[in-house]
Amino acid sequence: MTIDLPLIWAGLIAFAVLAYVILDGFDLGIGILFLFVKGEQSRDQMMNTVAPVWDGNETWLVLGGGGLFAVFPLAYAVIMPALYAPITAMLLALVFRGVAFEFRWKTQRGKFVWDWAFATGSGFAAFFQGIALGAFVQGIPVAERAYAGGWWNWLTPFSVLTGIALVIGYALLGATWLIYKTDGEVQRRAVGFAKYTGMATLLLIAVVSLTTPFLNERFMERWFAWPQTLYVLPVPLMVAVCAAALYQGLRKGRELLPFIASLGLFVLSFIGLCISFFPYIVPSSVTIWEAAAPDNSLRFLLAGSLVLLPMILLYTAYSYWVFRGKVTTSAGYH
Repeated sequence: MTIDLPLIWAGLIAFAVLAYVILDGFDLGIGILFLFVKGEQSRDQMMNTVAPVWDGNETWLVLGGGGLFAVFPLAYAVIMPALYAPITAMLLALVFRGVAFEFRWKTQRGKFVWDWAFATGSGFAAFFQGIALGAFVQGIPVAERAYAGGWWNWLTPFSVLTGIALVIGYALLGATWLIYKTDGEVQRRAVGFAKYTGMATLLLIAVVSLTTPFLNERFMERWFAWPQTLYVLPVPLMVAVCAAALYQGLRKGRELLPFIASLGLFVLSFIGLCISFFPYIVPSSVTIWEAAAPDNSLRFLLAGSLVLLPMILLYTAYSYWVFRGKVTTSAGYH
């Protein structure tokens, strides 16, 4: 029996990217909502909900990017030149946000500066992630196994749309996380945020989903050609189920259900992208097998990942278990 190593690695990297999106998404969302909540005590409470886990969440970004470089070097060599600008901007925003996270606790007179830095760093990181996603989805021109586009190919109306969509989607994740982890005034405000961002997120999911098939004939065929439509139909149906669960959870005052439903929307959107792309790792240009490193390298790296991935998963689960429960206004971060 032959093991399809490139396919296994594509699944592992896809998992790492999804883990980053859903884990770092809600703490970026808290930053996006940060300035809309007044009062130092309330802002401290918001930040304390993610203080123990935010830096661990970004482990998955390193794993996804490093894995792409090691396992699919051709894809990395094509994608990075195409997306240098938005990825660099995203990383700078994450650095700025991380510095603000630490510095705002060390000052009183300049705390408002770091509040703004935390919020703007979170917002720009999310926006440029969305920009990069949109530029990737719309296609990267390739000629002779190299990027063949220009410096500004990443900046299009569609990529701006996906950038805005991801900012609002992360804000939804942040709001529903606050509903689950806080009480009192912060939770009350979070419910209001979740209602508005939930409606906006669902609208933008619909707009992006209806626009994407027109970017590429393969996308159109994958979603609307018969009988393929029957195989992909469960995805939009499950999106509707998650939307209903989100609405019911907010209406009935549930605390965990809205967060789970919001995560479901992101997971299903990611699955929809994978359905559109497969078997390409660079849409319509380079397949998973064309971009893969030699099998000997893949086997060596897979052996290491079988040790590393369970450790990361266990550490992540343990961190969330230790810091489970509500975060009160008296909780501290040092």
